[in-house]
Amino acid sequence: MAFNGFSGGIVLRVAGLATTLVGLALVAVLTRWYATMAIFSALALAQALLLARHAGRVGREVGRFLDAVAYDDTTISFAGLARNTGFSELGAAMTRVMEQLRRSRAEREEQAQYLQTLVAHVPAALISVDEKGGVHLLNLAARRLFATACARVEDFSHHGPAFAAGLEGLKPGEGRILQMERPGGVLQLKATATDVVLKGVRQRLISLQNIESELSAKELMAWQTVIRVMAHEVMNSLTPITSLAATAKDNVADALKQIGQHDPARPGLDDAAEALETLTRRSEGLLHFVQNHRRLTRRLSAQAEIVPVRRTFARLHRLLADELRARDIDISFTVEPETLELAADADLLDQALINLLRNAIEALRDTADARIALTAVSHLGGRVAITIADNGPGISADEREKVFVPFYTTKRHGSGVGLTLVRQIAAVHGASVSIFDTPGGGASVRIIFN
Repeated sequence: MAFNGFSGGIVLRVAGLATTLVGLALVAVLTRWYATMAIFSALALAQALLLARHAGRVGREVGRFLDAVAYDDTTISFAGLARNTGFSELGAAMTRVMEQLRRSRAEREEQAQYLQTLVAHVPAALISVDEKGGVHLLNLAARRLFATACARVEDFSHHGPAFAAGLEGLKPGEGRILQMERPGGVLQLKATATDVVLKGVRQRLISLQNIESELSAKELMAWQTVIRVMAHEVMNSLTPITSLAATAKDNVADALKQIGQHDPARPGLDDAAEALETLTRRSEGLLHFVQNHRRLTRRLSAQAEIVPVRRTFARLHRLLADELRARDIDISFTVEPETLELAADADLLDQALINLLRNAIEALRDTADARIALTAVSHLGGRVAITIADNGPGISADEREKVFVPFYTTKRHGSGVGLTLVRQIAAVHGASVSIFDTPGGGASVRIIFN
Protein backbone atom coordinates (compact mmCIF):
# COMPACT_ATOMS: atom_id res chain seq x y z
CA MET A 1 0.00 0.00 0.00
CA ALA A 2 2.77 2.38 0.87
CA PHE A 3 4.48 2.18 -2.51
CA ASN A 4 1.51 1.71 -4.89
CA GLY A 5 2.01 5.20 -6.23
CA PHE A 6 5.74 4.66 -6.54
CA SER A 7 5.27 1.27 -8.29
CA GLY A 8 2.62 2.71 -10.58
CA GLY A 9 4.95 5.54 -11.51
CA ILE A 10 7.68 3.02 -12.36
CA VAL A 11 5.31 0.92 -14.49
CA LEU A 12 3.96 3.93 -16.38
CA ARG A 13 7.45 5.33 -17.06
CA VAL A 14 8.78 1.93 -18.17
CA ALA A 15 5.77 1.43 -20.44
CA GLY A 16 6.21 4.89 -21.90
CA LEU A 17 9.90 4.31 -22.47
CA ALA A 18 9.22 0.90 -24.09
CA THR A 19 6.59 2.41 -26.39
CA THR A 20 8.97 5.17 -27.44
CA LEU A 21 11.73 2.67 -28.17
CA VAL A 22 9.38 0.49 -30.24
CA GLY A 23 8.28 3.54 -32.22
CA LEU A 24 11.92 4.55 -32.71
CA ALA A 25 12.75 1.06 -34.01
CA LEU A 26 9.81 1.03 -36.46
CA VAL A 27 10.68 4.45 -37.83
CA ALA A 28 14.33 3.47 -38.20
CA VAL A 29 13.51 0.21 -40.06
CA LEU A 30 10.63 1.28 -42.25
CA THR A 31 11.43 4.87 -43.11
CA ARG A 32 14.14 7.39 -43.59
CA TRP A 33 12.52 10.01 -41.41
CA TYR A 34 15.62 11.16 -39.63
CA ALA A 35 13.96 14.09 -37.90
CA THR A 36 11.30 11.77 -36.49
CA MET A 37 14.00 9.37 -35.31
CA ALA A 38 15.79 12.26 -33.54
CA ILE A 39 12.55 13.22 -31.83
CA PHE A 40 11.92 9.64 -30.69
CA SER A 41 15.53 9.38 -29.45
CA ALA A 42 15.29 12.61 -27.44
CA LEU A 43 11.94 11.48 -26.03
CA ALA A 44 13.39 8.12 -25.04
CA LEU A 45 16.35 9.81 -23.35
CA ALA A 46 14.07 12.15 -21.41
CA GLN A 47 11.86 9.23 -20.32
CA ALA A 48 14.95 7.29 -19.20
CA LEU A 49 16.10 10.27 -17.13
CA LEU A 50 12.65 10.70 -15.58
CA LEU A 51 12.56 6.99 -14.78
CA ALA A 52 16.00 7.16 -13.12
CA ARG A 53 15.03 10.29 -11.20
CA HIS A 54 11.77 8.72 -9.98
CA ALA A 55 13.51 5.47 -9.02
CA GLY A 56 16.32 7.27 -7.16
CA ARG A 57 14.08 9.63 -5.16
CA VAL A 58 13.80 7.23 -2.24
CA GLY A 59 17.58 6.87 -2.08
CA ARG A 60 18.07 10.63 -2.20
CA GLU A 61 15.52 11.29 0.51
CA VAL A 62 16.95 8.54 2.73
CA GLY A 63 20.45 9.92 2.14
CA ARG A 64 19.26 13.45 3.03
CA PHE A 65 17.61 12.06 6.15
CA LEU A 66 20.75 10.19 7.25
CA ASP A 67 22.90 13.28 6.66
CA ALA A 68 20.53 15.31 8.84
CA VAL A 69 20.80 12.73 11.62
CA ALA A 70 24.59 12.49 11.30
CA TYR A 71 25.10 16.26 11.50
CA ASP A 72 22.32 16.87 14.03
CA ASP A 73 20.57 19.18 11.54
CA THR A 74 16.97 19.41 12.70
CA THR A 75 16.00 22.19 10.27
CA ILE A 76 15.42 19.84 7.30
CA SER A 77 11.78 19.13 6.47
CA PHE A 78 10.23 16.09 4.75
CA ALA A 79 6.72 17.55 4.55
CA GLY A 80 6.78 17.49 0.74
CA LEU A 81 7.67 13.81 0.71
CA ALA A 82 4.89 13.12 3.22
CA ARG A 83 2.34 14.79 0.91
CA ASN A 84 3.36 12.59 -2.01
CA THR A 85 0.94 9.67 -2.25
CA GLY A 86 3.73 7.30 -3.18
CA PHE A 87 5.96 8.20 -0.24
CA SER A 88 3.46 9.43 2.37
CA GLU A 89 4.29 6.82 5.02
CA LEU A 90 8.05 7.16 4.49
CA GLY A 91 7.80 10.96 4.63
CA ALA A 92 5.61 10.81 7.77
CA ALA A 93 8.08 8.46 9.48
CA MET A 94 11.00 10.72 8.63
CA THR A 95 9.06 13.76 9.87
CA ARG A 96 8.32 12.00 13.20
CA VAL A 97 11.99 11.12 13.63
CA MET A 98 13.06 14.70 12.92
CA GLU A 99 10.52 16.06 15.43
CA GLN A 100 11.86 13.65 18.05
CA LEU A 101 15.40 14.78 17.26
CA ARG A 102 14.32 18.41 17.68
CA ARG A 103 12.79 17.65 21.08
CA SER A 104 15.88 15.69 22.17
CA ARG A 105 18.16 18.51 21.03
CA ALA A 106 16.09 21.09 22.90
CA GLU A 107 16.22 18.93 26.04
CA ARG A 108 20.00 18.55 25.71
CA GLU A 109 20.44 22.28 25.29
CA GLU A 110 18.25 22.97 28.32
CA GLN A 111 20.21 20.40 30.33
CA ALA A 112 23.53 21.89 29.20
CA GLN A 113 22.30 25.38 30.08
CA TYR A 114 21.17 24.14 33.49
CA LEU A 115 24.54 22.47 34.17
CA GLN A 116 26.43 25.58 33.03
CA THR A 117 24.35 27.73 35.36
CA LEU A 118 24.81 25.24 38.18
CA VAL A 119 28.60 25.12 37.73
CA ALA A 120 28.79 28.91 37.43
CA HIS A 121 26.88 29.55 40.66
CA VAL A 122 27.99 26.63 42.84
CA PRO A 123 29.57 28.19 45.99
CA ALA A 124 32.75 26.08 45.71
CA ALA A 125 35.45 27.29 43.31
CA LEU A 126 35.83 24.90 40.35
CA ILE A 127 38.90 24.71 38.08
CA SER A 128 39.47 22.46 35.05
CA VAL A 129 43.10 21.77 34.06
CA ASP A 130 44.28 19.68 31.10
CA GLU A 131 47.34 17.44 30.92
CA LYS A 132 49.43 20.24 29.37
CA GLY A 133 48.72 22.64 32.21
CA GLY A 134 46.08 24.75 30.47
CA VAL A 135 43.19 26.08 32.54
CA HIS A 136 39.85 25.63 30.74
CA LEU A 137 37.30 26.41 33.42
CA LEU A 138 37.01 28.98 36.20
CA ASN A 139 33.50 29.29 37.55
CA LEU A 140 32.18 32.46 39.20
CA ALA A 141 33.39 31.45 42.67
CA ALA A 142 36.87 30.65 41.28
CA ARG A 143 37.09 34.00 39.47
CA ARG A 144 36.16 35.78 42.70
CA LEU A 145 38.71 33.71 44.62
CA PHE A 146 41.65 34.29 42.26
CA ALA A 147 40.61 37.84 41.30
CA THR A 148 42.95 37.62 38.26
CA ALA A 149 42.91 35.63 35.03
CA CYS A 150 44.52 32.18 35.20
CA ALA A 151 45.28 30.68 31.79
CA ARG A 152 48.04 28.28 32.94
CA VAL A 153 48.75 26.38 36.15
CA GLU A 154 51.89 28.52 36.51
CA ASP A 155 49.57 31.48 37.24
CA PHE A 156 48.58 29.83 40.54
CA SER A 157 52.05 30.65 41.90
CA HIS A 158 50.90 34.27 42.29
CA HIS A 159 49.12 33.01 45.40
CA GLY A 160 52.17 31.30 46.87
CA PRO A 161 54.58 28.62 45.62
CA ALA A 162 53.27 26.12 48.17
CA PHE A 163 49.71 26.69 46.99
CA ALA A 164 50.66 26.16 43.33
CA ALA A 165 52.69 23.04 44.16
CA GLY A 166 49.80 21.67 46.23
CA LEU A 167 47.35 22.07 43.35
CA GLU A 168 49.77 20.56 40.83
CA GLY A 169 50.44 17.54 43.04
CA LEU A 170 46.79 16.89 43.86
CA LYS A 171 45.76 13.35 42.89
CA PRO A 172 42.26 12.19 41.84
CA GLY A 173 40.14 11.40 44.89
CA GLU A 174 42.63 13.12 47.21
CA GLY A 175 41.82 15.99 49.56
CA ARG A 176 44.26 18.55 50.96
CA ILE A 177 44.22 21.67 53.09
CA LEU A 178 46.06 24.44 51.21
CA GLN A 179 46.99 27.95 52.24
CA MET A 180 46.29 30.56 49.58
CA GLU A 181 48.08 33.89 49.83
CA ARG A 182 45.94 36.92 48.99
CA PRO A 183 46.36 40.67 49.54
CA GLY A 184 43.76 40.46 52.32
CA GLY A 185 45.55 37.64 54.14
CA VAL A 186 45.97 33.89 53.97
CA LEU A 187 42.95 31.68 53.23
CA GLN A 188 42.58 28.08 54.35
CA LEU A 189 41.14 26.06 51.44
CA LYS A 190 40.11 22.44 51.15
CA ALA A 191 41.10 21.13 47.72
CA THR A 192 39.78 17.93 46.09
CA ALA A 193 40.26 16.59 42.55
CA THR A 194 38.73 14.16 40.08
CA ASP A 195 39.60 13.22 36.49
CA VAL A 196 37.15 13.45 33.57
CA VAL A 197 37.58 12.72 29.85
CA LEU A 198 36.00 15.18 27.40
CA LYS A 199 36.31 14.55 23.65
CA GLY A 200 39.21 12.19 24.26
CA VAL A 201 41.13 14.73 26.37
CA ARG A 202 41.75 13.97 30.04
CA GLN A 203 41.09 16.91 32.34
CA ARG A 204 41.40 17.30 36.08
CA LEU A 205 38.50 19.00 37.84
CA ILE A 206 39.62 20.68 41.08
CA SER A 207 37.26 22.11 43.69
CA LEU A 208 38.40 24.65 46.29
CA GLN A 209 36.29 25.36 49.36
CA ASN A 210 37.02 28.12 51.86
CA ILE A 211 37.05 26.51 55.32
CA GLU A 212 38.53 29.50 57.16
CA SER A 213 35.39 30.10 59.21
CA GLU A 214 34.98 26.36 59.98
CA LEU A 215 38.60 26.08 61.17
CA SER A 216 38.23 29.26 63.25
CA ALA A 217 35.06 27.92 64.84
CA LYS A 218 36.71 24.58 65.70
CA GLU A 219 39.79 26.36 67.05
CA LEU A 220 37.59 28.57 69.23
CA MET A 221 35.67 25.56 70.50
CA ALA A 222 38.96 23.87 71.42
CA TRP A 223 40.17 26.96 73.26
CA GLN A 224 36.84 27.29 75.04
CA THR A 225 37.13 23.71 76.25
CA VAL A 226 40.70 24.27 77.49
CA ILE A 227 39.81 27.54 79.22
CA ARG A 228 36.69 26.04 80.77
CA VAL A 229 38.64 23.11 82.26
CA MET A 230 41.51 25.32 83.42
CA ALA A 231 39.15 27.89 84.94
CA HIS A 232 37.23 25.17 86.77
CA GLU A 233 40.36 23.61 88.25
CA VAL A 234 41.97 26.95 89.12
CA MET A 235 38.77 28.23 90.74
CA ASN A 236 38.41 25.06 92.79
CA SER A 237 41.93 25.48 94.21
CA LEU A 238 42.14 29.26 94.27
CA THR A 239 38.90 30.00 96.12
CA PRO A 240 39.87 28.23 99.38
CA ILE A 241 43.44 29.61 99.14
CA THR A 242 42.05 33.15 98.87
CA SER A 243 39.71 32.54 101.78
CA LEU A 244 42.43 31.02 103.98
CA ALA A 245 44.87 33.83 103.14
CA ALA A 246 42.29 36.45 104.11
CA THR A 247 41.51 34.62 107.36
CA ALA A 248 45.20 34.26 108.24
CA LYS A 249 45.79 37.93 107.49
CA ASP A 250 42.96 38.93 109.83
CA ASN A 251 44.27 36.60 112.58
CA VAL A 252 47.78 38.06 112.35
CA ALA A 253 46.33 41.58 112.42
CA ASP A 254 44.39 40.71 115.60
CA ALA A 255 47.55 39.24 117.17
CA LEU A 256 49.52 42.40 116.38
CA LYS A 257 46.92 44.51 118.15
CA GLN A 258 47.28 42.43 121.31
CA ILE A 259 51.07 42.63 121.71
CA GLY A 260 53.27 45.60 122.49
CA GLN A 261 55.53 47.49 120.14
CA HIS A 262 58.66 46.01 121.72
CA ASP A 263 57.47 42.43 121.91
CA PRO A 264 60.17 40.10 120.48
CA ALA A 265 57.52 38.31 118.36
CA ARG A 266 56.38 41.51 116.66
CA PRO A 267 58.96 41.63 113.80
CA GLY A 268 58.10 38.09 112.77
CA LEU A 269 54.38 38.86 112.88
CA ASP A 270 54.93 42.03 110.84
CA ASP A 271 56.71 40.01 108.17
CA ALA A 272 53.92 37.40 108.22
CA ALA A 273 51.28 40.13 107.93
CA GLU A 274 53.06 41.65 104.94
CA ALA A 275 53.44 38.26 103.26
CA LEU A 276 49.79 37.40 103.85
CA GLU A 277 48.74 40.82 102.50
CA THR A 278 50.71 40.13 99.31
CA LEU A 279 49.32 36.61 99.05
CA THR A 280 45.75 37.84 99.55
CA ARG A 281 46.12 40.62 97.00
CA ARG A 282 47.68 38.35 94.35
CA SER A 283 45.18 35.52 94.91
CA GLU A 284 42.28 37.96 94.65
CA GLY A 285 43.83 39.41 91.48
CA LEU A 286 44.23 35.95 89.99
CA LEU A 287 40.66 35.08 90.98
CA HIS A 288 39.41 38.24 89.26
CA PHE A 289 41.53 37.39 86.18
CA VAL A 290 40.01 33.91 85.89
CA GLN A 291 36.47 35.17 86.45
CA ASN A 292 36.98 37.91 83.85
CA HIS A 293 38.30 35.54 81.20
CA ARG A 294 35.67 32.87 81.73
CA ARG A 295 33.49 34.92 79.40
CA LEU A 296 35.44 33.40 76.52
CA THR A 297 33.82 30.07 77.36
CA ARG A 298 30.32 31.43 76.83
CA ARG A 299 28.72 30.31 73.59
CA LEU A 300 27.62 33.36 71.63
CA SER A 301 24.48 33.36 69.53
CA ALA A 302 23.79 35.99 66.89
CA GLN A 303 20.32 37.51 66.56
CA ALA A 304 20.64 38.65 62.97
CA GLU A 305 18.89 41.78 61.76
CA ILE A 306 19.38 44.22 58.91
CA VAL A 307 22.02 46.71 60.07
CA PRO A 308 22.71 49.94 58.11
CA VAL A 309 26.51 50.10 58.08
CA ARG A 310 26.73 53.89 57.80
CA ARG A 311 24.58 54.29 60.92
CA THR A 312 26.77 51.79 62.81
CA PHE A 313 29.93 53.73 61.92
CA ALA A 314 28.34 57.00 63.05
CA ARG A 315 27.37 55.41 66.38
CA LEU A 316 30.91 54.18 66.96
CA HIS A 317 32.31 57.61 66.08
CA ARG A 318 30.11 59.29 68.71
CA LEU A 319 31.13 56.69 71.28
CA LEU A 320 34.89 57.09 70.74
CA ALA A 321 35.04 60.75 69.68
CA ASP A 322 36.41 62.07 73.01
CA GLU A 323 39.11 59.40 73.21
CA LEU A 324 40.15 59.98 69.59
CA ARG A 325 40.27 63.74 70.16
CA ALA A 326 42.34 63.32 73.33
CA ARG A 327 44.87 61.12 71.48
CA ASP A 328 44.88 63.48 68.45
CA ILE A 329 43.89 60.64 66.11
CA ASP A 330 42.21 61.39 62.79
CA ILE A 331 39.55 58.87 61.74
CA SER A 332 37.83 58.48 58.36
CA PHE A 333 34.78 56.45 57.34
CA THR A 334 34.02 54.99 53.91
CA VAL A 335 30.89 53.00 52.99
CA GLU A 336 30.36 51.75 49.42
CA PRO A 337 27.59 51.94 48.49
CA GLU A 338 26.27 54.52 50.94
CA THR A 339 23.12 52.45 51.50
CA LEU A 340 25.10 49.30 52.36
CA GLU A 341 23.32 47.00 54.81
CA LEU A 342 24.50 43.90 56.63
CA ALA A 343 22.63 40.96 58.17
CA ALA A 344 24.24 40.72 61.63
CA ASP A 345 23.68 41.03 65.35
CA ALA A 346 24.00 44.79 65.91
CA ASP A 347 25.26 44.50 69.52
CA LEU A 348 27.89 41.87 68.70
CA LEU A 349 28.99 43.83 65.63
CA ASP A 350 29.44 46.94 67.78
CA GLN A 351 31.43 44.96 70.33
CA ALA A 352 33.75 43.51 67.69
CA LEU A 353 34.36 46.86 65.99
CA ILE A 354 34.90 48.67 69.32
CA ASN A 355 37.55 46.09 70.27
CA LEU A 356 39.31 46.56 66.93
CA LEU A 357 39.14 50.36 67.13
CA ARG A 358 40.53 50.36 70.67
CA ASN A 359 43.36 48.11 69.52
CA ALA A 360 44.11 50.56 66.72
CA ILE A 361 44.02 53.50 69.17
CA GLU A 362 46.43 51.68 71.49
CA ALA A 363 48.76 50.85 68.58
CA LEU A 364 48.93 54.57 67.66
CA ARG A 365 50.08 55.65 71.11
CA ASP A 366 53.57 56.73 69.94
CA THR A 367 52.71 57.50 66.29
CA ALA A 368 52.79 61.04 64.92
CA ASP A 369 50.02 62.03 62.48
CA ALA A 370 47.98 59.05 63.72
CA ARG A 371 45.17 57.94 61.40
CA ILE A 372 42.50 55.24 61.42
CA ALA A 373 40.41 54.33 58.36
CA LEU A 374 37.18 52.39 58.84
CA THR A 375 35.76 51.11 55.53
CA ALA A 376 32.92 48.83 54.45
CA VAL A 377 32.65 47.58 50.87
CA SER A 378 30.19 45.26 49.15
CA HIS A 379 31.82 42.58 46.99
CA LEU A 380 30.42 40.26 44.32
CA GLY A 381 28.14 37.57 45.65
CA GLY A 382 26.73 39.75 48.44
CA ARG A 383 29.84 39.57 50.65
CA VAL A 384 30.57 42.58 52.86
CA ALA A 385 34.12 43.41 53.98
CA ILE A 386 34.70 45.75 56.96
CA THR A 387 38.30 46.89 57.39
CA ILE A 388 39.96 48.83 60.25
CA ALA A 389 43.34 50.18 59.10
CA ASP A 390 45.87 52.26 61.06
CA ASN A 391 49.27 53.75 60.27
CA GLY A 392 50.96 52.49 63.43
CA PRO A 393 53.93 50.14 63.79
CA GLY A 394 51.97 47.19 62.36
CA ILE A 395 51.97 43.52 63.34
CA SER A 396 54.76 41.20 62.23
CA ALA A 397 53.95 38.13 60.14
CA ASP A 398 54.99 35.84 63.01
CA GLU A 399 52.53 37.45 65.40
CA ARG A 400 49.48 37.62 63.11
CA GLU A 401 48.22 34.17 64.03
CA LYS A 402 49.34 34.38 67.65
CA VAL A 403 47.23 37.48 68.36
CA PHE A 404 44.07 35.35 68.01
CA VAL A 405 45.28 32.94 70.72
CA PRO A 406 43.51 33.62 74.05
CA PHE A 407 45.58 35.66 76.56
CA TYR A 408 48.32 36.44 74.00
CA THR A 409 48.83 40.19 73.70
CA THR A 410 51.36 42.66 72.27
CA LYS A 411 50.00 45.60 74.31
CA ARG A 412 51.53 46.88 77.52
CA HIS A 413 48.51 46.22 79.68
CA GLY A 414 46.45 44.02 77.36
CA SER A 415 44.40 41.05 78.50
CA GLY A 416 44.76 39.00 75.29
CA VAL A 417 40.99 38.60 75.00
CA GLY A 418 39.91 41.28 72.51
CA LEU A 419 40.90 39.69 69.20
CA THR A 420 39.86 36.23 70.40
CA LEU A 421 36.42 37.67 71.11
CA VAL A 422 36.38 39.35 67.68
CA ARG A 423 37.08 36.02 65.99
CA GLN A 424 34.40 34.38 68.14
CA ILE A 425 31.85 37.00 67.08
CA ALA A 426 32.89 36.56 63.44
CA ALA A 427 32.53 32.79 63.72
CA VAL A 428 28.90 32.95 64.90
CA HIS A 429 28.16 35.11 61.84
CA GLY A 430 29.91 32.68 59.46
CA ALA A 431 32.51 35.39 58.80
CA SER A 432 36.31 35.27 58.66
CA VAL A 433 38.94 37.60 60.19
CA SER A 434 42.33 38.34 58.66
CA ILE A 435 45.23 40.68 59.41
CA PHE A 436 47.49 42.24 56.77
CA ASP A 437 49.80 45.20 56.27
CA THR A 438 48.34 48.62 55.59
CA PRO A 439 49.82 50.13 52.40
CA GLY A 440 52.32 52.74 53.57
CA GLY A 441 52.74 51.15 57.01
CA GLY A 442 50.52 49.95 59.81
CA ALA A 443 48.12 47.06 60.35
CA SER A 444 44.70 46.31 58.92
CA VAL A 445 42.09 43.90 60.27
CA ARG A 446 39.35 42.78 57.91
CA ILE A 447 36.11 40.94 58.68
CA ILE A 448 34.44 39.36 55.63
CA PHE A 449 30.76 38.46 56.01
CA ASN A 450 29.63 35.87 53.47
